[in-house]
Amino acid sequence: MSTDRQLAGAPITWGVCEVPGWGAMLPPDRVFGEMAGLGLTATELGPVDDWLPLDAAEIRAATQRHGLRLLGGFVPLVLHDREHHAAALEQAQRVASAMADAGASVFVLAIVQDAAWSAPEPLDDAGWAALAAGVDAVADTTAALGLTTVVHPHQGTLIERRADVDRLAELSAVAWCLDPGHLALGGYDPIDFIDTWGERVAHVHLKDVDLAVADRLNAGELTLMAAVQAGLFRPLGSGDARIAELVAALDARGYDGWLVLEQDCAITGAVPAPGEGPVRDAQRSLDFLASLPVGAR
Repeated sequence: MSTDRQLAGAPITWGVCEVPGWGAMLPPDRVFGEMAGLGLTATELGPVDDWLPLDAAEIRAATQRHGLRLLGGFVPLVLHDREHHAAALEQAQRVASAMADAGASVFVLAIVQDAAWSAPEPLDDAGWAALAAGVDAVADTTAALGLTTVVHPHQGTLIERRADVDRLAELSAVAWCLDPGHLALGGYDPIDFIDTWGERVAHVHLKDVDLAVADRLNAGELTLMAAVQAGLFRPLGSGDARIAELVAALDARGYDGWLVLEQDCAITGAVPAPGEGPVRDAQRSLDFLASLPVGAR
């Protein structure tokens, strides 16, 4: 594996997800052990409270046992209604404090309709103003703890389609998490995103996507969970998200942050034996990344 890029893992690449009915959640020791076996040295946090306790000492013990450091974690919050801001900031403070104490540096923010991830509803100008103010408040809260907030455009959230991304980018100076898979799902070509907002990319989730399955998802034929189980996300280089071009574009811009291997999968049948299942796809992705030339930084 090339040492010229900072590569990390994400537990959801091993099927670890907080959504009920998503599939089997492999235990932390197996997931972190397989990450380390691939040569990865860092990870994001899995589902908050549902996989590892949100306790800095326990997180450090679980990751450091396998030679990994914690980068940060994915946190969904409700921010489009000012009445929810106090609760959202309290949750941001709680999670960010634990992550910071465990050595993290990034707070990956998803902006959801509600705690149940209901379908997003269109916002009026007041809703957009509230959302942007909430994002800025979260960024200030996490910055005080030493973490950078990055907004993650994500299917099923209020920042999903290209128009949503561009509207928030104009209302707030917040940094971004670049996820080519979810950008493609929202109709935003990842290379266009880099050309437009690349100077604000502070974190990257590398995800490839099968656009044929994505079309079924966007048509309402499949839920996100069903689409993932149908192979929506692919090992890097085997989908339609133009990963090689994207990595080259990041290199050309001098991006030297982390690239997080994050290919959502769901384990719905028998739990694969150690060394089988998700780790095989992760190895394929790392082999693909190792094959790409490293541009000047």
